Amino acid sequence: MKKITLLVLFAFMANVTIFAQATLPDTCSFVGTTVPTGWVWTSSNPTPYYPASGNPAPAAKFSISGDMLTISFTTTPGLLSYDISGNNVGNPWAGDFRVEESVNGTTYTTVGTAYTSITATNAYVHHTAMLTGASRFVRFHMITHTAGNIGLDNVGIRAGVSTTQQMNVTQSGNTILNGGSFVAGVAVLTPLPITFTVQNLGTVGTLNVTGATLSGPAMADYAITSSFPFAVAPVGNAPLAITFTPSAAGTRSAVLTIANDDPTANPYIINLNCMGGTSATEPTAQPTALTFPVNKSYRLIANFTAAAGTPDGYLILRKTGSAPTDLPVDGTVYTRGDMIGTSKVVASNAATGFMPNDIKSNTQYFFAIYAYNGVGTFRNYLLTSPLTGSVTTSGTMITAGYYSGINTSAPTFVTDLHNLVSPHTVELYSNYGPNMMNYLYQRDTTGGAHVATCSYSGENITYIGTFDWTTNNMSREHTYCQSWQPTVNDPNFTSRGEYNDYHMITPVDQNNVNAVRSNYPLGIVVGTPTYTYMGCKKGLDAAGHMVFEPRDADKGDAARCMLYQCICYTGTGTNGNTDATYGGSWSLPNHISTAIPHGQNQNVLKTWNILDPPDNFEISRNDFVDSMQNNRNPFIDHPEYVCHINFDSMLYAANNTCLGMGINENTNTDLITLAPNPNNGSFMINYSSLKNEKVTMKLVDMLGRTVYSNETKVNTGGNPIDMNIQNVSKGIYSFEFTTESGTQSQKLVIQ
Repeated sequence: MKKITLLVLFAFMANVTIFAQATLPDTCSFVGTTVPTGWVWTSSNPTPYYPASGNPAPAAKFSISGDMLTISFTTTPGLLSYDISGNNVGNPWAGDFRVEESVNGTTYTTVGTAYTSITATNAYVHHTAMLTGASRFVRFHMITHTAGNIGLDNVGIRAGVSTTQQMNVTQSGNTILNGGSFVAGVAVLTPLPITFTVQNLGTVGTLNVTGATLSGPAMADYAITSSFPFAVAPVGNAPLAITFTPSAAGTRSAVLTIANDDPTANPYIINLNCMGGTSATEPTAQPTALTFPVNKSYRLIANFTAAAGTPDGYLILRKTGSAPTDLPVDGTVYTRGDMIGTSKVVASNAATGFMPNDIKSNTQYFFAIYAYNGVGTFRNYLLTSPLTGSVTTSGTMITAGYYSGINTSAPTFVTDLHNLVSPHTVELYSNYGPNMMNYLYQRDTTGGAHVATCSYSGENITYIGTFDWTTNNMSREHTYCQSWQPTVNDPNFTSRGEYNDYHMITPVDQNNVNAVRSNYPLGIVVGTPTYTYMGCKKGLDAAGHMVFEPRDADKGDAARCMLYQCICYTGTGTNGNTDATYGGSWSLPNHISTAIPHGQNQNVLKTWNILDPPDNFEISRNDFVDSMQNNRNPFIDHPEYVCHINFDSMLYAANNTCLGMGINENTNTDLITLAPNPNNGSFMINYSSLKNEKVTMKLVDMLGRTVYSNETKVNTGGNPIDMNIQNVSKGIYSFEFTTESGTQSQKLVIQ
């Protein structure tokens, strides 16, 4: 049920909150960061827009069951018009999507025919429908989402003409729709006079108001002081007065029913939810049964059962590491992204489900949910026994057996790895914003704003509403520069996979970072940089070559992005063209241009791959891109793979090229298993032994240093061994297990 609430504060109250309505005619083409007054999104998608799609772009995006765009207005509507598309080609929309209208915001009827499927096209089709004169709400409602998404653009509602009497009610100049609510507050036993203005919006007929009655649990706290009947001339108005005298503290609810001869609004109903004192009545119960039907390394969706007594809403807090113990403050309205102590607000609304953003793999998230009643400064939270729960996201979402055909000892290793990740589904560069920024990179912050971070510099960009590249001075950086790519001269280059590949594209500051990096190689600046910006810099390396150096936290990420591009597109090209047609292989360039007569040093990238191993966010990113492109960056899952490729020639390296700088792998691990892996230093070894013997366990870092060593005795058969290694830095290690028969090793990731 949609609540239209007018909050008026008298006596000692200070603030006013208005749920305003649109004035007809009204239109919206979804340009900018907000919808017009009277237009309300209801969606678990924090940014439901298509920046690169529309008629013209941008457009509204409906992608989740329950997505709604509701428009409320005060006067007679006329023609409704809108453009709609089943975005996008290759994944046409299917489900149940309806355009609906309502007189009171509670009961809706379908305008025209419900949409259950839309042809696989990005083209927007124009539609019109005549709305019922009594309607005061229109909503676009994705009831069920089965596949694809819907784009909506250029929505407009014309004003209708009412010649007969038409009733409207205002208070202090603010409209209270038929079926809406009025809220005020005053000290207990203190009379509060309230005057409503009855308007006749009709241009011919006289509006006759014949009477008014009170009902509801606290009706005795209200008294009607106006006399009836009275008449309101066309385009005129008249007062209707009541007095509220609260007999007790808290919410004192009643219903004011006004009889009249408006053919579309008789009776006219106002829900009176005034307060005795400063707060609404505290809820009597908390919600129950928190579940997580969607738990991925990059996404959580949670549901819970509504509290008994139907409170006005729920405040949801999130924390990592431990359960939230922070308490909300009565009279304070929190928005998504606000902090209460060390806990972040995930949502504050009446929904019984939520989808937090900024989700990382292998991370335990704790939640606390508080029921509340009241709006604005009347809000009252139930602070005892909140609904709590936690969930640990997936450590990785690699499909079982994905790498079963890959063997670093095989001469065909490079070809096998290439064939594993190519070809794949191509996602468009233009959709990187709605796909990656909205669903992966975007984080909530205070004031209803969002934050995105420049990968190279670490700069945090804060914005409100829909993310926009130009407004926020950010760009989609090709880590493996466009100009380096052998197919750059293909006239269809921007539609090819290598140009659009999300595994290799990353968000960066455009003017201060991307334009400075240009097409210079990545490297280590020595001496005084020629340019610095936060965590990144540009200058000469040890060989005197001009290079760009990203911040430390992004070096391994950038290296793996670039090396992925090499392995994914080595050999033949995509879309039926061969790389040779356009001038070369996908090896790292050794001569970039006349202005940059040097290339990309692979040893720098391999060293960064070792020193900055994949963290939880990078694992989540890999899984998320895999969910769209149906391929993975193998160097995130197996950083040691880079040691068996010569990226200057894209040929197989039988010998480990990372010796002296990293881990020496051993794939003979059939007798021991480590779980979980990755872990935080606490894990279980399962070892199957043929006899009683003594074994030695060592943890060796990527530079070949032993950081942990221990001996233990094992028995014939299975041997579960609990491990808890303390004071070891996060990173990739070789876990060496030595028995009387020899030594085996496994990669172990400590996070």
